Amino acid sequence: MITPELIARINELARKKRSTGLSEAELAEQQKLRRIYLDGIRDQVKGMLDNIEVVDAPEKAQPKVTHINEVSFSLRRKLH
Repeated sequence: MITPELIARINELARKKRSTGLSEAELAEQQKLRRIYLDGIRDQVKGMLDNIEVVDAPEKAQPKVTHINEVSFSLRRKLH
């Protein structure tokens, strides 16, 4: 599980690596903490994907236009 303490320790080791370097034990700890972090992110994404329900709409059904859709369409035109 990703905790603020985990993120703080990862950041602390990253700063130390850039400034003075890490010992072998600290490098191993950094790799272990990164693996825990990435596994947590993967679990979160899998959990979100497992909760997605796909619903087929009839062929002639018009998509519901919402404010979010309007903003999305206008941004797409500006970005492309």
